[in-house]
Amino acid sequence: MEPRFSWEPYGDYLARSRVRDFMERHDIASWQELIEESQQDIAWFWDAAMDHLGVEWETPYAAVYDDSQGMPWTRWFPGGKLNVTHNCIDRHIRDRRGEETALIWEGDGGDSRAVTYRELYDSVCRTAAAMESMGIAAGDVVALCAPVSPEAVAVMFAAMKIGAVCMQIGARAVPQDVVDSLRRGGASVLFTVDSYPRGGKWSDCSPMLRAAVSDVPTLERAVVMQRRNEPVELSDKILTWSDFLAQGSQHASCPTVPVDSEHPNLILFTSGTTGKSKAIVHTHGGSLAQVIKEVGYAFDCQSQDRFCWFTNFGWMMAPWELIGVLFFGGTVVLYEGTHVYPTPHRVFELIEKHRISIFGFVPTAIRQLAALDEDFSNHDKSSLRILGSTGEILDSKAWTWYFSTFGEGRCPIMNISGGTEVIGCLLSPLPVMPLKPGTLGGAGLGMDIAVVDDEGAPLAQGPGNLACRQPFPSMTRGFLGEPERFLKTYFPNGQDLWLHADRVECDEDGMWYILGRTDDLIIRGSINHDPGKIEQALLSYSGSHRVIEAAAIGASDQQLGQRIVCLVVLEHPLTTADEGAFLQELRTHVGTVYDRAGRPDAIYVVDVLPKNMAAKIPRGIIRRAFEGMPLGDTLKLDNPQALAAIQSIKTEARTRK
Repeated sequence: MEPRFSWEPYGDYLARSRVRDFMERHDIASWQELIEESQQDIAWFWDAAMDHLGVEWETPYAAVYDDSQGMPWTRWFPGGKLNVTHNCIDRHIRDRRGEETALIWEGDGGDSRAVTYRELYDSVCRTAAAMESMGIAAGDVVALCAPVSPEAVAVMFAAMKIGAVCMQIGARAVPQDVVDSLRRGGASVLFTVDSYPRGGKWSDCSPMLRAAVSDVPTLERAVVMQRRNEPVELSDKILTWSDFLAQGSQHASCPTVPVDSEHPNLILFTSGTTGKSKAIVHTHGGSLAQVIKEVGYAFDCQSQDRFCWFTNFGWMMAPWELIGVLFFGGTVVLYEGTHVYPTPHRVFELIEKHRISIFGFVPTAIRQLAALDEDFSNHDKSSLRILGSTGEILDSKAWTWYFSTFGEGRCPIMNISGGTEVIGCLLSPLPVMPLKPGTLGGAGLGMDIAVVDDEGAPLAQGPGNLACRQPFPSMTRGFLGEPERFLKTYFPNGQDLWLHADRVECDEDGMWYILGRTDDLIIRGSINHDPGKIEQALLSYSGSHRVIEAAAIGASDQQLGQRIVCLVVLEHPLTTADEGAFLQELRTHVGTVYDRAGRPDAIYVVDVLPKNMAAKIPRGIIRRAFEGMPLGDTLKLDNPQALAAIQSIKTEARTRK
């Protein structure tokens, strides 16, 4: 008989992890009891966690939270003053840890450099002083549109140091989308690069820079970090990074400004899977509380850890990783390249070279590497102790491959799920709980999570809708300039229930699973189908041509309401002669392993599927492309060119007829 769990906690996971220490401090015997108590008394949990994790407040808060204006507008740690930069950088210098390594950066070409906490502190101070010399003050919006680098990290923490708000935009965004974002935030300065490499190819940022300078009325200056030895097109509005820093050189120091817990520190943009992206506002107190709770308890990050998440500044995981790891005095390994350049062994070499102990990856990349049938066993992965994943559904097959190939059967996978709007997790495992393939563990600590039906009534296990019944510190403070849209999006059933647009279920052991997005639900002939389950069925096909990526959408149909249309990427090319029989075999397979009524009405083979900056496959945009509808906001798409092939499918089908 197969064991119930694929991984069970042992050794230091049970005896020495930070979450175990918290449990012992509060006389809590099991992970189930810990989750339950943190849900039932959120004020107790968040207060106890802030104390245990060691958050430093300039002024202590008067209460844990104030929801007198309703759950959507809850204020957290009212009366308290602090600063994220002090907690993540300054105090390590005070505590004589300046010579320890804060950052290791590795470029696309394999060049790397290390930055100590003292060097990072000095860089942040110089950057903050230069910002102040330009007139940037508390509350002003500083935009960052650049790949990961020590300089970009300095910009983020420098903005927070002086009380400014750092708006983060993906470096690969098209010029008009950057302009729209800058306008929405009223940004006064933009930090960017002249160009950057990715996968051995250079991308030119000058068209974006020109558009921003000419088309954003509030933008007073743009600062360009030079990556290539080529002249930058300068003007009275455009400075090089070195000239910018020189402006603040006359300042001997730049003190960190204590700000109210509710003072904004970040503006992030959602992944844009459906319609116009949302500008998310986070705060010093709320973002710090949520992030360090997760990095500290779920990922057990310690000062000796080297932590690497496969991410970029267009995704919330970059500030999440930086704030969380630096708070605990650990080392962040930043990598600007791809997982397959120059070879598919790239991330294994990264792990081996830098002795990474906590590594986070995206499911799409996991599946891509798994499909290559490469031998990765010769790489030294002994430094790894915890793995992470987020961004989309990590199906059981990919989970098992990741667990065995990266973790060698000994490392737990913290498969987390949340979003930009919470800068953290609603669902998360813990290193003290057993795991099954594909599971997201249980409710995140301090998150009163439930499964509800479409009317908001609780369900025992599901499947149903993921909801949160009480406020949490990092809940976005609305959408920038769109309060009604915020309420309509997350509180459609009233202001006492946050609906997260994920469909979930929970098994008899308390393990939670994501089934798909509620707004992607396919309703064919009055029968509801979770696209995630159809996609997992496609990915499980083990016949002549393996499916390595899949997207299931509901296309409009006058008789059925919706047809099930699937787009798949195959491991090997398919000949025209084989196509008909293969697609019929694949359709039959879905009916066998998922649901006969859920067999796809049509399956199309494509070279690549579009993905957003969070590595999610945006079904909403794919559906609109397939149906010939306006695409909406494509700001966060990593490869918008993939939409052209999808848009042409219907035209080609009509031509063949």
